[in-house]
Amino acid sequence: MPEVRRVLISVSDKSGIAEFAKGLCELGFEIISTGGSAKILRDNGIPTKEVSDITGSPEMLDGRVKTLHPKIHGGILALRGRKEHMRQLKENGIEKIDLVVVNFYPFEQTISKKDVKHEDAIENIDIGGPTLIRAAAKNYESVGVVVDPSDYQGVLSELRKEKFLSPRTRERLATKAFQHTARYDAIISNYLEKKFPGEFFPKFLTLSFEKSMELRYGENPHQRASFYRDMESDETSISNARQLQGREISYNNMLDADSALELLKEFEEPAVVIVKHNNPCGVATDKILKNAYIKAKATDPEAAFGGVVALNRNVDADTAREITTLLTDVLVAPGYSAEALEIFSGKKNMRVLELGIFSTKKRERRELRSVNGGLLVEERNTKLLIGEPKVVTKRKPTKAEMRALLFAWKVCKHVKSNAIVYAFEDRTVGIGAGQMKRSDSSKLGAMKAVESLKGAILASDAFFPFRDAVDVAVDAGVTAVIQPGGSKNDQEIIDACNERNIAMVFTGIRHFKH
Repeated sequence: MPEVRRVLISVSDKSGIAEFAKGLCELGFEIISTGGSAKILRDNGIPTKEVSDITGSPEMLDGRVKTLHPKIHGGILALRGRKEHMRQLKENGIEKIDLVVVNFYPFEQTISKKDVKHEDAIENIDIGGPTLIRAAAKNYESVGVVVDPSDYQGVLSELRKEKFLSPRTRERLATKAFQHTARYDAIISNYLEKKFPGEFFPKFLTLSFEKSMELRYGENPHQRASFYRDMESDETSISNARQLQGREISYNNMLDADSALELLKEFEEPAVVIVKHNNPCGVATDKILKNAYIKAKATDPEAAFGGVVALNRNVDADTAREITTLLTDVLVAPGYSAEALEIFSGKKNMRVLELGIFSTKKRERRELRSVNGGLLVEERNTKLLIGEPKVVTKRKPTKAEMRALLFAWKVCKHVKSNAIVYAFEDRTVGIGAGQMKRSDSSKLGAMKAVESLKGAILASDAFFPFRDAVDVAVDAGVTAVIQPGGSKNDQEIIDACNERNIAMVFTGIRHFKH
């Protein structure tokens, strides 16, 4: 095994580096370093050689050039078992470097600042760091590479015990190093893509996500799962929520909470969304949050049992007491009163998530979905309507009916297709989701309605191919319908509505959700 004798340290993140270098020094290793890293090591009494002393060349171009030199990269890249490489090192007065400890200029932190100047962002693109890391990782059979301060203690312990790093450790560190450089390049390319917009669907799609947590399991107990966070996301989202109490959040909890929040963002007024198995099973608005919850739960109390509840206002004690009358798996809200949290503390398994500030902002971005062998990529569906809804029947909807139609249209957008939503202007009363026939969704939604549908309206996420779904709705008591239109049978559907004396509105936009 190659004994580690010489270490190059050049880090922007200085956390733990003095302690790590001190441990290396105590083991007799020679340390070479650059700029700020060398200063902090010397300030801590650690003997350190400057890179410029090794190369014979000064730092140049405001520090842009300092480690890009054969006496550095030759010492890293030389194959120890190849005689010709060793001969060339000796001829050129190059000493081997056995461990490289490097992390990058803080590009990500720089671009996260408000009003960051583009030239500051560009200046924080590291060149020497990635080159050092890639060189060391390429020669992992002989050279160790450390990019993460969390690895310092483990590396030091192994060196104290063995005087060298095992092949498995060097392989693991090299893999991590290339992941580190790949992520860094992805962040830079994504920044430049936003700065200099080009194709929305580029030839090569670079993604950068950071592991946020391991989950208990995936959709089923035999599947492993983790959650990876988009570090650039500044939206109200489950990824930015803080868990205040309850059991560990699960994969399915995350999916349901995300669905609930995306629907909740359609409402500016106080609103409550209840989701079960990735479909809303109750949605309502009210000036009093407690009443909004009561109305949302009333849509389908049995389905709401064990569901995810999302609210867009801080939860008070009265609302908290009402929520605890039914088993809730996950609760998501901007915040909670002290009394509300005390009430929830009696439900120790209930996961309580705090969002902080709630915003309805929806960032334009790509939506990704994995399929075997690739990714499906599409624009995010941020639109609700395109232009004004068009009344296509003889009877126009009343003002109350139009409010109800628009309320239901917001909900329908977030129901799995085929989707049918029965509603009044402040609440859903029946939801039919995920059926292969639209008429079956209509029947299911009507069947599940707890209260009378007399005077209710209906929303459909896509056009009606036949009049059967309309007849089901009218027979149940519906007085108005909202749908995209666009079927070759539109006239037949309009005629059916006129025949039954109900109003129909076309949106001109479809909201399939598979």
